[in-house]
Amino acid sequence: MSGVGAPSRLLIRDLEQLATPRGSEAPLRRAALGDVEVIEHAYLLCEGDRIAAVGRMADLGTLDGDVAELDGRGRCAVPGLVDCHTHACFGGDRVEEFALRAAGAGYEELHAAGGGILSTVGATRAAGEDGLRAAVRRHRSWMLAAGTTTFESKSGYGLDRDTELTSLRVIADEGGIPTWLGAHAVPPEFDTADAYLDFALAEVLPAAAELAEAADVFLERGAFDAAQARRYLEACSKAGLALRLHGDQFTESGAIPLALELGARSVDHLEATGDEGVRALARSEVVGVLLPASALFLGRPMPPGHALVEAGAAVALATDFNPGSAFCESLPLVCSLAATQLRLSPAQALSAVTVNAAHVLGRADRKGRLACGYDADIVLLDAPDWRYLAYHLAGRVVSETVVAGVPSRLG
Repeated sequence: MSGVGAPSRLLIRDLEQLATPRGSEAPLRRAALGDVEVIEHAYLLCEGDRIAAVGRMADLGTLDGDVAELDGRGRCAVPGLVDCHTHACFGGDRVEEFALRAAGAGYEELHAAGGGILSTVGATRAAGEDGLRAAVRRHRSWMLAAGTTTFESKSGYGLDRDTELTSLRVIADEGGIPTWLGAHAVPPEFDTADAYLDFALAEVLPAAAELAEAADVFLERGAFDAAQARRYLEACSKAGLALRLHGDQFTESGAIPLALELGARSVDHLEATGDEGVRALARSEVVGVLLPASALFLGRPMPPGHALVEAGAAVALATDFNPGSAFCESLPLVCSLAATQLRLSPAQALSAVTVNAAHVLGRADRKGRLACGYDADIVLLDAPDWRYLAYHLAGRVVSETVVAGVPSRLG
């Protein structure tokens, strides 16, 4: 690349391919989900932090003025990947729990014994603001190296006022989109879920609503039931937050009907979703966010990705990056799992980690496509064909990223 610092104009030239979901609608579903435009021998021009032009090299005219250039030979360009479901703000790790699970302990068994989420709550509270900031910064660098240029992260590992609000501030400061997962688990100082919700809604929600964009709830056996989730989400909606749900991870406990009734942006996990749940999502505007890395990590059934797509549901893919049930920051690996385990095509997987994921985050009008006027967030793949994004299982397929028009050479 020529030029120093952040260029006002950046030309990525001589690309083998440029691949982007076609059109401008969101979310994509049915045939549109797999409709990817591929330009062979392509270029892409950024002006400032926006994309100014894309096309074939043969059609590239003379560019006057100062233009920094990035050599795309042997590489393909896809939109910057969007991770719409992570838990990147936490202290400590759960490697010991991982070892116990490998020896036969189940997730719910570990959770009931005081492990699981609550073990991370203690470590997160102890980390303090500096520790959490360092953790999010580190996790952000991992995600960027794997091609994620936009990420959401939830709180939910503090479950007290100060740590929850600190988590939301740190996520935003480090470039993430903050979601208040105030109803993740019942912390040890409360005897019941209802008592905890009394506290969270009265003492935390007013300030959380000033920091977060959305609210999330873990609606599951052993966490919060449908009535409790309704109470929490209705209060959050009144405070101006968009709504999301963790649902159908282990059991069908009413998450999909509640998501549809309240107009949630998404319901995430869906490993336990049956045929009626698939049909209900397909009739709705709620996006099903599929988290195959979590299912793989826990040895759970995969979510019914192919059935959802065939029924006409809008689906997105995400990592669920967290210390206990999906210690994975790689959306390319998630695309591989989508293709090999969920029976999505590489094109459907690309749309699910770009346009549809951006839609879940309320940003599909400017992220998720390589098109004029969109944010100049670009991933360059070290591959002759863009489908290597899913094809190269756990490979180092991302060679470079461009975020807001600024390249970042990966070492």
